Amino acid sequence: MAKAPVLTPRADDFPRWYQDLINKAELADNGPVRGTMVIRPYGYGLWERMQAEMDARIKETGTQNAYFPLLIPQSYFAKEADHVEGFAPELAVVTHGGGKELEEPAVVRPTSEMIINDYFSKWVQSYRDLPLLINQWANVVRWELRPRLFLRTTEFLWQEGHTAHATHEEARDFAAHIQSEVYGDFLRNVLAMDFVSGRKTVKERFAGAINTLTLESMMGDGKALQMVTSHELGQNFAKAFNTSYLSKDGKQELVWQTSWGSTTRMIGALVMTHGDDNGLRVPPRLAQIQVVVLAIKGDEAVLAKVREIGDRLKAAGIRVQVDDRTDTPFGRRAVDWELKGVPVRIEIGPRDLENGTAMLARRIPGGKEPVGVESLVELLPGILEEDQALLLEQSRARRESRTTEVSTIEEAVEAAADGWARIPWAVLGEAGETKLAERSLTVRCLLAEDGSVPVDEDAPGNVAIVARAY
Repeated sequence: MAKAPVLTPRADDFPRWYQDLINKAELADNGPVRGTMVIRPYGYGLWERMQAEMDARIKETGTQNAYFPLLIPQSYFAKEADHVEGFAPELAVVTHGGGKELEEPAVVRPTSEMIINDYFSKWVQSYRDLPLLINQWANVVRWELRPRLFLRTTEFLWQEGHTAHATHEEARDFAAHIQSEVYGDFLRNVLAMDFVSGRKTVKERFAGAINTLTLESMMGDGKALQMVTSHELGQNFAKAFNTSYLSKDGKQELVWQTSWGSTTRMIGALVMTHGDDNGLRVPPRLAQIQVVVLAIKGDEAVLAKVREIGDRLKAAGIRVQVDDRTDTPFGRRAVDWELKGVPVRIEIGPRDLENGTAMLARRIPGGKEPVGVESLVELLPGILEEDQALLLEQSRARRESRTTEVSTIEEAVEAAADGWARIPWAVLGEAGETKLAERSLTVRCLLAEDGSVPVDEDAPGNVAIVARAY
């Protein structure tokens, strides 16, 4: 009788495969309140690596980290009409505390534009105070009707950047810089994830923004996922909170603002972009464990060699873990590490010890081969970089092969059944966007004719990316 697969095959049931992998790779569990999640140590380790990589890039822009309260007075949300309308269905509101009804209800943070702007209005007095560049790492709550671990949860973790500038041009350029040099660089060079960088339509724009930039990636089933966004807020919040400064000319001017964010959704994206029927495949630059060294049997000489190799690889700057749990069958341990997507396994048993070799198993391209133990330190850095590049190539090849040029709405609907459609925005327009919504399709973003980010929604030659999305 054929052995049952560890995971539901992706081709049979992609959503079930995703849930199986999250569970069996020990990334997360459902929390006790519907829509919440418990992020397990291996999953949280991925988030910590993402945090570290992005935080370094954010700080290179001159942005500093701060922290703002989780509870926000409900009255703040009445100050910017579009913003409150956009978030109203998702708000969680605290009405009682300390055993009695609160004088004013408090909203559990869904995003921090409102409270941060309240403090920006106090901190900004002069042009010398600008630009003001603030980021916070925090949790947020948005009441989710159809939760799915990492992709849509009632509570999730994120970073949110908020900035104030003297001019529209400075704010516009900063939002674009975050999109390309922080987020784009991180997705491409750490997550090994292909994307298109575009502009959201008016209907898909962030509530209260004058422009939203987005990076959209194709998942393994051909659907789109919004990875990150960067917003030009114009002066909407500055007007609501009277955030103004005294210019060099001695005039009171309103600031121009941006906000931008990324979330634990990226862990879900990692699974759906790089995972296969054997589990997760973690890009080497992201992996908290790049190499695991496994002892096949509990022979003392084998254990000693495994630990020695682990020490040498660690000294060479490789993130390594030694697996000497020989009371657990080797096959089970190998499958567990494959599920977790560790890029390289080094397997050593008594026969390998005699031959001065180790079995090198590569998770990303697959395959095993014996290599000399003494050559590991020299070989592994190159192998890890090769595998990092391969994941990006595969991600890009998927998007390119499953994106179809179309010229009608019906053709777009057909193409989006298994991938993305590219259709001229002049053909589609807002009326066509509404028709697509009736088919559960969205315009993910607009691109300029040459593939760059358009200067505005209606620039000649704009192309719409149409897809089903998570």
